[in-house]
Amino acid sequence: MLMISPAMEDYIKVLYELQESGEPAANSTIAEWLGIAPASVTDMMKRLSKLELVDHARYYGAKLTPQGEKLALKLVRHHRLAELFLMEILGVPWERVHMEAHRLEHAISDDVADRMAALLDDPERDPHGRPIPSKSGRVDRRKYKKLSEMNPGKTAMVASVDDEDPELLGYLAAVGLYPDARVEVLGREPFGGPLRVRVQGIERSLGIEAAPHVRVIPISEYK
Repeated sequence: MLMISPAMEDYIKVLYELQESGEPAANSTIAEWLGIAPASVTDMMKRLSKLELVDHARYYGAKLTPQGEKLALKLVRHHRLAELFLMEILGVPWERVHMEAHRLEHAISDDVADRMAALLDDPERDPHGRPIPSKSGRVDRRKYKKLSEMNPGKTAMVASVDDEDPELLGYLAAVGLYPDARVEVLGREPFGGPLRVRVQGIERSLGIEAAPHVRVIPISEYK
């Protein structure tokens, strides 16, 4: 049985997130995500490679092995179930559950995760709309367009929002951009100004830096 530390688990999760977003997993990018020095990433990549969790080539970045991806899916499942449990059962605010779940995820056993899933009626998505992997490792890998990429006059449903920044989440909540909210792009102010949108029938101005953190699904594909 592999002995994996919480620090190693953090690296595995970051690599999974980068792969899912299509962003190259260069050491500098991983370091930025974790807020550490690139030299520390190099050392950890060597350790994870020895454990056959990561394929790492100097100058080309890192990629999870099948064994590494299996571990990543379990960690992501535990984290996102914890988010939903914290919000639905304990009433922790939407903008705080990501941070609180990060503190808990390393201590959650498979049995506890299964019990949370059963209590929550086997949910498919976390509070921010991100897919929760099943116990067997199945996960919805559909890619959604960013709100910033929508053309004026188009309407869609919010699929998910990025959840790392509590201030961003508080801002999105204030304008009503939760998963399953209906949003129509009305126009864009010139020279980098805000995006004008209608959210659930109410006109709003959305900061241009916030719009890329909201992913949407066409009305025709929404269930």
